[in-house]
Amino acid sequence: MVRMRTVWLLFAIVAFCSFQQLFASDDVILYESFDDSFEGRWIVSEKDDYQGVWKHAKSEGHDDYGLLVSEKARKYAIVKVIDEPVNLKDGTVVLQFENRLQNGLECGGAYLKYLRPQEAGWKANEFNNESPYSIMFGPDKCGATNKVHFILKHKNPKSGEYVEHHLKFPPSVPSDKLSHVYTAILKPDNEVRILIDGEEKKKANFLSAEDFEPPLIPSKTIPDPDDKKPEDWDEREKIPDPEAVKPEDWDEDAPMEIEDEEAEKPEGWLDDEPEEVDDPEATKPEDWDDEEDGEWEAPKIDNPKCEVAPGCGEWKRPMKRNPAYKGKWQAPQIDNPNYKGIWKPQEIPNPDYFELDRPDFEPIAAVGIEIWTMQDGILFDNILIAKDEKVAESYRQTTWKPKYDVEKEKQKAEDEAASSDGLAGIQKKIFDVLYWVADIPFLSAYKLQILDLIEKGEKQPNLTIGIIVSVVVVIFTVLFKILFGGKKQQQTRTEKKPTESAETSKNEGSSGEKEEEKEAEKEETAAEAAAAPRKRTSRRDN
Repeated sequence: MVRMRTVWLLFAIVAFCSFQQLFASDDVILYESFDDSFEGRWIVSEKDDYQGVWKHAKSEGHDDYGLLVSEKARKYAIVKVIDEPVNLKDGTVVLQFENRLQNGLECGGAYLKYLRPQEAGWKANEFNNESPYSIMFGPDKCGATNKVHFILKHKNPKSGEYVEHHLKFPPSVPSDKLSHVYTAILKPDNEVRILIDGEEKKKANFLSAEDFEPPLIPSKTIPDPDDKKPEDWDEREKIPDPEAVKPEDWDEDAPMEIEDEEAEKPEGWLDDEPEEVDDPEATKPEDWDDEEDGEWEAPKIDNPKCEVAPGCGEWKRPMKRNPAYKGKWQAPQIDNPNYKGIWKPQEIPNPDYFELDRPDFEPIAAVGIEIWTMQDGILFDNILIAKDEKVAESYRQTTWKPKYDVEKEKQKAEDEAASSDGLAGIQKKIFDVLYWVADIPFLSAYKLQILDLIEKGEKQPNLTIGIIVSVVVVIFTVLFKILFGGKKQQQTRTEKKPTESAETSKNEGSSGEKEEEKEAEKEETAAEAAAAPRKRTSRRDN
């Protein structure tokens, strides 16, 4: 027994030493666990706009500490300067951190900024949204924005200007309140991989125009700004047939609807009864002044006699479609013999074009959190910069995975308790699939609508079937447009042209006050619509 205890003790010592050696590896450039208070090691911005209070707090349900966003509707800024700047040009670099949205995230950021050296023109105690960074990475969600950002700020070698290059089609932010770990792996072959909870969600190439907007390498050619469309250029693919003649029997004045002469008044129709009568239970208010308020009239209610009768008031024959209606005559469309296609200016060499073998990464000299959020309870933890992705994987397994497993089991138990028949679990899997569908690139134009449907379904599980049908309709609509988008659909005479209602957000870097104003306008419009009285529909209308 003594010998066995000795063996286990030696094993524990060896394991502990190995663990310590791993975490003290030369491949680890920066590691912040927040086991100790951040004060003295992290610098809180003294700028007036950033009034949010940071706290050193435990993650709910764990003994593990993190950096907590403690107040709602605040701007936050805090930074940690690295001992030696990190060179992103040499070999692999891994950026990783944990994030837990303990109260969810409806409008706010939860990303990190990896800042350039202070020689670029910033001070730690004045850290703000203008402080120059190399990379911005992490969750951001508000209004039209719902993505795990990856933004590279790159210096244009010709103009000398720094340009933000956004990763196209980034993954969505997980919608739950569990701990998640976000990883960005920068490879020397220009590849960047985005992982969430160790699972690859996006792979891209820094130099590919398909992966970053705007692309790091400009186009070789651009449209000639001096090229003008010739006056005789005809872009009409179809034209009215000039030889067509309106038929002599075509009556353009015939109405669309006529009275149904075969209709008969239903038996028991109450011609002399009004549809509404004075409310017999209504009484004149005691403070009503006829001179100031006018003659008091009792409010109207539906006539009870009409409830049991087929209808009340003057009976009129219903309308039906006029079989003789043809509408305004139009000549049929024929192929335009002078059609030359859609005109485009000729391409000329781009004077701003340059070639690039590898991005000219700026070194990382500090890690900062600069966010604006309507949510509290956002917890940052285990911030890591490493040279080896295996090191990052080890950290995920030792620092994040145990917490996540506990939270997942707790959530599973709560879901089972809330729905003993297992329906909630099935719905969760369905929504997980729908989130995956929303990230499909060819559905990017409809991503926001799909995410909005999913969020409504999570709040109202009884809508799940309807949401699935809606998403399927969207998919088939997009596929139809892809397959037949080149064919122009001729509008019928009764169709109306759609109006443009979508606006593109100009600020994709981070969520801001504009998103809050948009949300407030939507809520105000909805409130006005809800408060407006509804017009009573008569039986004749029905």
